[in-house]
Amino acid sequence: MVDFHGSFVAIVTPMSGGVAATARLEWERLAALVEFHIDQGTDGIVAVGTTGESATLDEDEHCEAIRRTVALVAGRVPVIAGTGANSTTEAIRLTRRAQDVGADACLLVTPYYNKPTQEGLYLHFKAIAEAVAIPQILYNVPGRTACDMLPATVGRLARLPNIIGVKEATGEVGRVAMLRACCGEDFLLFSGDDATARDFLLAGGNGVISVTANVAPRAMHELCVAARAHDAAGARRADAPLAALHRDLFCESNPIPVKWCLHAVGLIDVGIRLPLTWLSSAAEPKLRAALQAAGIETAA
Repeated sequence: MVDFHGSFVAIVTPMSGGVAATARLEWERLAALVEFHIDQGTDGIVAVGTTGESATLDEDEHCEAIRRTVALVAGRVPVIAGTGANSTTEAIRLTRRAQDVGADACLLVTPYYNKPTQEGLYLHFKAIAEAVAIPQILYNVPGRTACDMLPATVGRLARLPNIIGVKEATGEVGRVAMLRACCGEDFLLFSGDDATARDFLLAGGNGVISVTANVAPRAMHELCVAARAHDAAGARRADAPLAALHRDLFCESNPIPVKWCLHAVGLIDVGIRLPLTWLSSAAEPKLRAALQAAGIETAA
């Protein structure tokens, strides 16, 4: 049985060609990143989520990135595919393609821009779950989508057998108790906010889908191990050096800062798709300082 617990990296999609609408996808760099994460103890990989620039990839690129990630991981850790969309039919199509290439589960963001009601959210996710049998994890990130899926709505959806969890990215640790009450003890609760992930796990969460894990995978894994063992002191020790990263990886729109950091440590090339841009020179010193605080060396 697949173990969906611990630190799941919301992996970047490596590109080259600088800042461009058609920045090239770099599959060899993706392969190296997957091996880096396996070696560093990452518990699972989320392919083509927000951090993977899902909004700038076309459908074939999106599905190819999922297919390659599944093949590269080769069953060593779970792979969760980002397949959400603000069109229900598109989300069904992406989810079905992810199932076909062997993803272990799918991550489905709340529909963005069109701001559905709670009933609309329920019917949207119900339609996807009934159309595709793969395990599905809901993703609530109102700061990105302008749509907040409330715990009561998650509770309704938790009754569907293949909706197995939620990524909660509000940063509101109090939602852990509310979601547990609505969804039961077996429903998976993932933090989607690195800055509050430690407290989320200590409150009863199962894991984190993390941006910080891109550059500090071992520390995020150790944080999760300690927190899930109710070792608050150990979790604090693992988390403390990461505080600046948790904050400054969002000093500009994700994934701009994390891509800069990965380039700074030599793991990816300079490549990002418009309308995203490369990190501003004014922000570079704070990211260098955050990496240094976490004990991560950058190139000269």
